[in-house]
Amino acid sequence: MSISNLRCKECSAEFELDASFYCTSCFGPLEVLYDHSDLKPDEARRRIQAGSRGIWRYSDFLPIDGRAGDPLEPGMTPIIRADRLAERLGTEAEIYIKNDAANPTHSFKDRVVAVAIAKAKELGFETVACASTGNLANAVAAHAAAAGLESYVFVPANLEEQKLLATDIYGTNLVGVNGNYDDVNRLCTQLADQKPWAFVNVNLRPYYAEGSKTLAFETVEQLGWELPDRVVSPIASGSLFTKIARGFEEWLEVGLVGGEFPVFNGAQAEGCSPVAIAFAEGAKVCRPQRPDTIAKSLAIGDPADGPYAVAQAKRTEGGIDAVSDDEIRAGIRLLAETTGIFTETAGGVTVGVLEKLARRGELSAGEKVVVYITGEGLKTLDANRDGFALAEVDPDPASFESKFGQEVAV
Repeated sequence: MSISNLRCKECSAEFELDASFYCTSCFGPLEVLYDHSDLKPDEARRRIQAGSRGIWRYSDFLPIDGRAGDPLEPGMTPIIRADRLAERLGTEAEIYIKNDAANPTHSFKDRVVAVAIAKAKELGFETVACASTGNLANAVAAHAAAAGLESYVFVPANLEEQKLLATDIYGTNLVGVNGNYDDVNRLCTQLADQKPWAFVNVNLRPYYAEGSKTLAFETVEQLGWELPDRVVSPIASGSLFTKIARGFEEWLEVGLVGGEFPVFNGAQAEGCSPVAIAFAEGAKVCRPQRPDTIAKSLAIGDPADGPYAVAQAKRTEGGIDAVSDDEIRAGIRLLAETTGIFTETAGGVTVGVLEKLARRGELSAGEKVVVYITGEGLKTLDANRDGFALAEVDPDPASFESKFGQEVAV
């Protein structure tokens, strides 16, 4: 099996495997095309199981030649069955949490960046860059440092302080842009035409996006080489949502897994929900929206893959919902109290939508539901500050007893 070409998702025109991201004929987005004709499922499974403990075990399905030498290899993050969460939600579905906060820089972005950095080196780039809402900034700065590449990271200037500090520490060139993510992305798109740099989510986007498929591959392995019945995933640009689906599709096509394709449910914040709105209205395109939400890592008002995410949800008879900032905070706390997993605001969005699905009775008894948690809660501490409470007592049992109303043994 080998990488074949880049192909336009709209008109199917094919292009060379270089740093290109749009079709010169119709301006549609490009994706990687593979040749699976010589793949034998049993041999492929053996190679996977004999491979590394991270994403490079799936090299046959990623857009680089061979296995990358990657000192920060991400992947094979935990998946846990969350029975206490299911009980709190009042559902008899089997809920599984795929915790991608356990990656090197504590988000799923390590996956896509690892692939993009490997491709950048393969294409001969010496400088990498990105437009980011925070998690991608952390990942690009860290993986570039590990690979010995110079990096430039562009973010909204008002980004959470935790994410800024966790980016600057790697010695990157950290650039704060006065504007929202869409302004940042527009600037990077312009600079990609002027600089000999690999912008991981601009001119390397077709390769970068492929890293998200590894979440699907791991899910199948960790469920005993079975597909889930339903997935719940956050949506920002829509790329993660659609590439998880593509991962399942690829393994079905080549015979590595069998069964019914999962139902796909997407999650957005009400303060930035162009994809959820398009789905609700039955529209094929997403109207741009100015973000106003605590879920800054999902705050992409003009999502590049939004229409494909809408189509994916419809095709699987799923849906795309949005939740309020209060519901996001409640989702963060609910996940923490029932599983011990502290998620950033994007995870609060996802759990909030899961709660809506349960409340509406859309989760069936025995249904395997995989919920993707994409980032660590320590990155968005301010979002939970208003709910913080410290019970202060004096250093004696009587003071504790008066505060908590419990009898203290002496």
